[in-house]
Amino acid sequence: MNTLELATHGPVIPVIVIERVDDAVPLAEALVAGGIRVLEVTLRTPVALQCIEAIAKAVPEAIVGAGTVRTGVDAKAVKDVGCRFAVSPGYTPEIGRACQDLDLPLLPGVATASEVMQATADGYHFLKLFPATAVGGVALLKALAGPFPDVAFCPTGGITPETAPQFLALPNVKVCGGSWLTPADAVKARDWARITRLAQQAAALRP
Repeated sequence: MNTLELATHGPVIPVIVIERVDDAVPLAEALVAGGIRVLEVTLRTPVALQCIEAIAKAVPEAIVGAGTVRTGVDAKAVKDVGCRFAVSPGYTPEIGRACQDLDLPLLPGVATASEVMQATADGYHFLKLFPATAVGGVALLKALAGPFPDVAFCPTGGITPETAPQFLALPNVKVCGGSWLTPADAVKARDWARITRLAQQAAALRP
């Protein structure tokens, strides 16, 4: 899979933090029911790998990937539990090579022009701008379009349902990442109907 294919499944990739393994499958099912198939489960909790494995086995309609992949060890661990792609918060040649060696599609994070140059030199042309709003948001993406006409972006970090359309309207933005689809209070309350509604609204965001 080319990671750019992820953008063909909808305008938003949810950035998901799961604290309880029992929540993983119903949460994924709620997102898929709302029209969101590509799921980024972050490695920010001790149960993240178990959650990814559970989703990969039980929700075949979902395209499950791992976020916060920082090392080759992380990459191997997520590949072993069924991840279809990896997302890193930043980029190093080491993580790029590790994912290539594992045949694990990587969406690498960048925040500067130098990092874009490093990632593209290693063969990556679909990149995550992170943390998007903190490093310049729409203005930075417009500025990067000139020197990098061959690069597409998935801005992630600080994006809301209100600002997402501004990002998605940019020619070099194919999809955006968002944590608003799975609010912590909704997950804690197991309010899957609310998450499905948020997914439906996100799936309709493409301008």
